[in-house]
Amino acid sequence: MTQYESEIKRRRTFAIISHPDAGKTTLTEKFLLYGGAIAQAGQVKGKKNTRAATSDWMEIEKQRGISVTSSVMQFQYDGFCINILDTPGHQDFSEDTYRTLMAADSAVMVIDAAKGVEAQTRKLFKVCAMRDIPIFTFVNKMDRETRDPFELCEELEKELGIDTYAMNWPIGCGKEFKGVYDRQNRKVIHFTSNTNAKAATATEIEVNDPALADLIGEAKHSQLVDEIELLDGASCDFDMERVRHGKLSPVFFGSALTNFGVEPFLEEFLRMTTAPLPRRAGEQVVDCFDEDFSAFVFKIQANMNKAHRDRIAFMRVVSGRFDAEKEVYHMQGAKKMRLSRPQQLMAAEREIIEEAYAGDIIGVFDPGIFSIGDTLCAPSKKFLFDPIPTFAPEHFMRIRSIDTMKRKQFLKGVEQIAQEGAIQIFKTPYTGMEEVIVGVVGTLQFDVLEYRLRSEYNVELYKEGLPYEYLRWVVREDEDAEPLKEEDLLLPNDAKLVEDYKGNQLLLFASQWSIQWVTERNKGLVLAEFGGAKF
Repeated sequence: MTQYESEIKRRRTFAIISHPDAGKTTLTEKFLLYGGAIAQAGQVKGKKNTRAATSDWMEIEKQRGISVTSSVMQFQYDGFCINILDTPGHQDFSEDTYRTLMAADSAVMVIDAAKGVEAQTRKLFKVCAMRDIPIFTFVNKMDRETRDPFELCEELEKELGIDTYAMNWPIGCGKEFKGVYDRQNRKVIHFTSNTNAKAATATEIEVNDPALADLIGEAKHSQLVDEIELLDGASCDFDMERVRHGKLSPVFFGSALTNFGVEPFLEEFLRMTTAPLPRRAGEQVVDCFDEDFSAFVFKIQANMNKAHRDRIAFMRVVSGRFDAEKEVYHMQGAKKMRLSRPQQLMAAEREIIEEAYAGDIIGVFDPGIFSIGDTLCAPSKKFLFDPIPTFAPEHFMRIRSIDTMKRKQFLKGVEQIAQEGAIQIFKTPYTGMEEVIVGVVGTLQFDVLEYRLRSEYNVELYKEGLPYEYLRWVVREDEDAEPLKEEDLLLPNDAKLVEDYKGNQLLLFASQWSIQWVTERNKGLVLAEFGGAKF
């Protein structure tokens, strides 16, 4: 095996997804701790003067103790080079979360052991399932009072439509949490809490060792024996092929805060996941071992460093090796270029790099030429990756600048933030952009928009909530056909025709009933739930 092949084979690129407060950021930091990327875990939520989490960099995130944007972190562990995509878990998350999953090869789903499957988890899971990627479940917060583990597994299967296989099994919970039973090695890992150390104190012991009953107590020992028998008899068989296609989720129990089960989970996860996955480009499939470099842009972030007014395009390297000295071809711009200041990131910390391999995430300086979904490839081998879908917003607001003299800054700021993909902007056809309709997946993005327009563009907003909750793209079979006008359609009072800034036509609806009404009464009108791409 060449050095080039071994570099790619040791790459693992995954996203961590969860509902708010399930402990995702804490788990991410423990991974970084094991990899030696940080010396001490930060407090995610803390009093003044305590450290903000490593993966949260925007001021609004530090104030609220939440992740608003998706962070990218790379670290080394046990011979693997790991790229973590940390997604926002806040209930008011953004479309950025969905797109980040497009750049991942697998997902770690963090579930709160007391709450089980929650609304945001379902949405994120749906995107993972569409992509057919492996999903690993970490049931967190076993150091607190929890629901019955059998009940949690059953809920996962019922709510998400995926089979589960418990890789380990918890012994007690809360103050009585004694550790886990490792089903593959058929041994109990007994833990002693050691909060900020890299590894909790763990003792391995056989299930039938008489000393186990002394360690965990007779009642817990007897319960464990019964539960092991039930697990072995009732659960489905472990099938690696089904795991690889997202049909079976390996489930691990533990506690990120107290380090119970985090390192065994990381080791098993790395063992079960594969080298970077291929990506489709029309009829062809681009494999990670193809020698020619290729990548796609999945995220754009402006003003990460306010002092420099910069804009970074995040790219997922799909194939080959990136060399900072070599020219690449930007398909959408139809020109050769050198990528400026290529860097790898640890949240807001940056490091200039000379090379990167398939599976890596790199950030490059963007002078305003990149858009989400753009393809970069070797000049000798041109192709376009399948586009990244645009996800329908669920909340809408009409906005304008309070100070009409600042209209220019207002439009520049709104368009800039829309290009990053944090918001979608629309206008009423045949009108100017005096007023803009903003659509977001989660309402926190309205706060982020207002905060950024004020702090980065010195613009104060007038805002007006709109009653719409659904958006559908108007599918035009004939690209040259005249755009629709509102009078061409039969629309109820709670539906509105709009255009996005690329000229695509869309319909806003206040209810599912309106969508059905419009579809039935406008023969030949085809509406799509996703824009730009089909899964």
